[in-house]
Amino acid sequence: MRCLAIILALIAGQSAAAACNTLTYEDAAYSVCEVTTNQDLRLFLNGPNGSYGGFAAVDAELARNGETLAFAMNAGMFHPDLSPVGLYIENGQQLARLITSDGPGNFGLLPNGVFCIGDRFAVIESRTFAKNPPDCRFATQSGPMLVIGGKLHPAFRPKSDSLNIRNGVGVSDDGQTAWFVISNGAVNFDSFARLFRDQLGSHNALFLDGSVSRLYAPEIGRSGTGFGVGPIVGLVVKKEE
Repeated sequence: MRCLAIILALIAGQSAAAACNTLTYEDAAYSVCEVTTNQDLRLFLNGPNGSYGGFAAVDAELARNGETLAFAMNAGMFHPDLSPVGLYIENGQQLARLITSDGPGNFGLLPNGVFCIGDRFAVIESRTFAKNPPDCRFATQSGPMLVIGGKLHPAFRPKSDSLNIRNGVGVSDDGQTAWFVISNGAVNFDSFARLFRDQLGSHNALFLDGSVSRLYAPEIGRSGTGFGVGPIVGLVVKKEE
């Protein structure tokens, strides 16, 4: 019985942590963190003193409850005051509205989309989301969509010279797994989108941001330090005693 208890404890410990690693796709390096629905994935924006602005502030607040971040990433575009550009829902409360009109920049390059955390994970095109909003405990809107129903965004070009650090999220077809990815070097949208579809098998994926992209993932040596960011997505685990 003691051996069984040890095995179950080890399994529980493994399921609580993010599985972050690095991979190479078409000669470009990426960092990938995989999360499943039985884990505690949350979005963060404001703390007791205003916008968190970074991963360290989130971690410090979690520590009050004996928790910590296993990994974290910026989770959508934001205004100069760090407020979300589009829809933002935290703990079931909507703090920013959904935007369905086209506009300038990557966010307005329709179709854009929403990453929803509920009973399952979902990446949903924004206008589809508006017609039939699912029950999201957490949600963040960004754009453009990278992969829509297995097809790449129609504006992407394979030989585009628009290169940047990029981060995004993709989900599995059953909604049980989400992959958070950041490029370790500059890549274009087309290759970034194909990484999700052809390497990870994600048929729906969303771009989160570009030059401000940051990842906190201690298990692969990513500290995520830098200037302030708005919405943050992070996996919460119990702090080791």
